[in-house]
Amino acid sequence: MTIPLIQLRGVTKVYGSGAVALMALKGVDIDIHAGEFVAIMGPSGSGKSTAMNILGCLDTPSAGQYLFRGARVDALTRDQRARLRRRYLGFVFQGFNLLARTSAQENVELPLLYRGESARARRAAATRALQSVGLGGWEHHTPGELSGGQQQRVAIARAIVTEPAVLLADEPTGNLDTQRSQEIMELLRALNADQGITVLMVTHEPDMAAYAHRMVRFVDGRIERDEPNPHPVQAPRQAAAEVA
Repeated sequence: MTIPLIQLRGVTKVYGSGAVALMALKGVDIDIHAGEFVAIMGPSGSGKSTAMNILGCLDTPSAGQYLFRGARVDALTRDQRARLRRRYLGFVFQGFNLLARTSAQENVELPLLYRGESARARRAAATRALQSVGLGGWEHHTPGELSGGQQQRVAIARAIVTEPAVLLADEPTGNLDTQRSQEIMELLRALNADQGITVLMVTHEPDMAAYAHRMVRFVDGRIERDEPNPHPVQAPRQAAAEVA
């Protein structure tokens, strides 16, 4: 068998100390293989967001191991984790996190700017990314000139412009209506199916989780259930083409 892309082994996370210590994760074990689409679910305070932060190298375990392609992430320095994050991970958030007075093109270019890419390379890559999410021709619009669904597409373009191995999406449809939510989920499904990007998505919404191939449910800092989704939602061929 191939080595999992991501492995957590006995991962715990404790915030605070003494009488006020809070154990957010209590010995989590999980394997995620390249190309999977995984929905991470659970009630507030269940540990799912803490797990996502650790997977995204935004936080570190208190104990246990995090391996990425077999390498010990928990043993890396802060700078090394930042390099891993820039090279292999893309992030999409509920609140879009776009720069308000900056064009869609410039927002998408930001990760490449941090990498030190040339202006020409940044422009070309950002244009391709925006086209891939159905926003060709919208490069010069600011977030205030875009709908919520379009803003989230810009955020996804920004996340994939570096060609990451993993896309981490934290409640990506939380601020959208039903139709826009379905469009975003169809886009994530297409990126997973057509480009092979591993998608890890935190969501409270069963309808959105239904697009994933696997569902992992957290309760009280532990994984309560980890099971395949035998019938993931499949976007109509025409709709998928329009979104992608």
